[in-house]
Amino acid sequence: MELFSEIHNCYYQVMRHLLCSQKALTMEEICEQIRGEGFEESVLSIIPKIEEGTWNLFDKEDGRYLSKLTSSFLTPLSDLQKSYLKALLADPRIGLFLDSKQQEELNAMLGTVSPLWKQDQFFFYDRFADGDPYDDESYRTNFQTLLRAQKKRLYVDIDYTSPKGTRVHHHYVPARLEYSAKNDKFRVLALERTRHHNMKLEILNVSRIEHVSLTDKMLSSDVDLNKVIRDTYYKEPVRLRIRDERNTLERAMLHFANYEKNTTKIDEDTYECLIYYNQSMETELLIEVMAFGPRITVIGNDRFLDSLKERLSRQLSL
Repeated sequence: MELFSEIHNCYYQVMRHLLCSQKALTMEEICEQIRGEGFEESVLSIIPKIEEGTWNLFDKEDGRYLSKLTSSFLTPLSDLQKSYLKALLADPRIGLFLDSKQQEELNAMLGTVSPLWKQDQFFFYDRFADGDPYDDESYRTNFQTLLRAQKKRLYVDIDYTSPKGTRVHHHYVPARLEYSAKNDKFRVLALERTRHHNMKLEILNVSRIEHVSLTDKMLSSDVDLNKVIRDTYYKEPVRLRIRDERNTLERAMLHFANYEKNTTKIDEDTYECLIYYNQSMETELLIEVMAFGPRITVIGNDRFLDSLKERLSRQLSL
């Protein structure tokens, strides 16, 4: 496995759970566990390395795979991994997910470690300069309140200023928090109960939230948040053909990580990826697809293809 690209990420957690199992597993059971703990496309990356023996971690007998490791194996951090984690802690975005005590404890544990890189060593040429104020205390408080509500399915009371300057005050249930790499901003996919008792999806920029507070009202467990979001998608997903040259597949999966998608392998180096989206996501998805150039081909749907042609025509005219 690569040292950094997925360190402490879902692939490592999935593999750890598979290796800790002390019973022989069929490939079908392994695939089911990978899909349950990882992403739909995780199977494409993990299964070939297990079957071909690239990751020589299982004994195969009678079509079943048994871990070569004991259930109590330890994985201490190397100096290189500690250096990597120290660099991550310097990213102001990670502080949104940690309270001050947690940050102090982690910094104390890694106090003598030099970071693998520093934030000022990077220059983002394709990112807007007006990113969210991650160090602002009010922003951090609002973000962490949304995060708590999202985990507990609680309604929150939100005061919000729209991009047009309109002040909005509603009760919402935060369904998801998403990060836009292009805009360097977080947004919350929030659900609002309508007069007809249906759930309506709103997308709010976290930086435009003036104030947010928890309520004692919880969303019923009968409401499937993911289904409400899926109901806003267009009937036809964007259909992409990906040529896996220069690590295009891995970059695409990372690039489109915030979208619901389904990826299948067509041949040795070609994949088809279906991305599900709604109107509010369309423009950003269009820009992200175009950024890959000829290694990604849009083969459907007609609506997205028409938008792509129109955008390319405008660029050519400039």
